[in-house]
Amino acid sequence: MPENSPKPPINVDYFEDLTGDIAQTCAEPLESVGERIRTLRHEKGLSLEELSKLTGFEVSFLEDLENNKVQPQLGTSIKLSKALDSAFGRIVSGVGNQLYSITRKSEKIPVARSTSQKGAQEVYSYMSLAPDVKGRHMEALIVELKENPDEDMSVHEGEEFIYVLDGLVSLKIGADDFELEPGDSVYYLSTTPHLIAAKAGEARIIAVLYGK
Repeated sequence: MPENSPKPPINVDYFEDLTGDIAQTCAEPLESVGERIRTLRHEKGLSLEELSKLTGFEVSFLEDLENNKVQPQLGTSIKLSKALDSAFGRIVSGVGNQLYSITRKSEKIPVARSTSQKGAQEVYSYMSLAPDVKGRHMEALIVELKENPDEDMSVHEGEEFIYVLDGLVSLKIGADDFELEPGDSVYYLSTTPHLIAAKAGEARIIAVLYGK
């Protein structure tokens, strides 16, 4: 963290060690996000056209998701999980099989990347901190934000808590605009249109999403 950055009120050295090299962490899990979406759709016996009607997403967009041409943003994953009657963590980071999960800062955690709807721009990357818990409805993530000039607002079911670790974060909730610094946090209902991105360059946050 730069020397002149505002100091968070808690010690975040653990999180900084964990996320300092997010771009260099290990590759995607063996099963891609697109494959997980396709598997869930097949389990429900739905065609792409039927899933399109349930979610409002274009069939071509869903095809691109399943073929990994586009990487879904978290709000997209929550909408898909609701339509597919699945906990959204299954799409975000796979199925867990444990009652609890301990993540060590020395562990290499798989990184997932989210892109714009046309896949032309990466808008953020994230790592799940508790992918091994079975039947979870909450996801704890370390997210590396980038600038998002398209300013696509997100609306979906659930609730979100954000804590800024590093950098400046631009936040829009409804018609209100905020700038968050390291140590700032926000909690909001995801049914309110919202957009969170790096103010300039990159920023890192802890994000806890509840999307049952």
